[in-house]
Amino acid sequence: MAATSKSELLDITRKEFGKLEKLMDSIDADMAMRKRDDDTSIKDVIAHRAHWIDLFLGWYADGLAGKTVFFPAEGYKWNDLKRYNADLRNRQSELDWPQAVALLRANCEKLTEFIETRSEAELYSGPMKGANNAWTPGRWAEAAGPSHFRSASKYLRKCITDAR
Repeated sequence: MAATSKSELLDITRKEFGKLEKLMDSIDADMAMRKRDDDTSIKDVIAHRAHWIDLFLGWYADGLAGKTVFFPAEGYKWNDLKRYNADLRNRQSELDWPQAVALLRANCEKLTEFIETRSEAELYSGPMKGANNAWTPGRWAEAAGPSHFRSASKYLRKCITDAR
């Protein structure tokens, strides 16, 4: 169930990131960098989650500024996500495991600060500007943060189980 208040959003963000952090701390660099069957590594998944927080924050800022908001990014549509994510892996290919983890931690801090510095009304009183849908900024923040943390945790647990 999606959060419907600032306090719920902060709680779920901290809870899901805490779970993910424990998993990340249990993984060594060799395991994190190893490509899986889908040509994706644990490092790729973590760096991807960090990137999507930046995307959300950019969407929010562009919408408030009255700029065109490109979803998910300029030159891509939602049905291009597979290509977008492959292009993102290529752009992030030079990142190592410690850099990916540091990037996600830093971006989670940015997301948490974003939530903490917005009012209840700013997060949940209406649709996010420029999004062209009914989702509130709080709902978008949850999708970019805790929902992504939850799916990353699931991926990491599977990788850990498969490695045994």
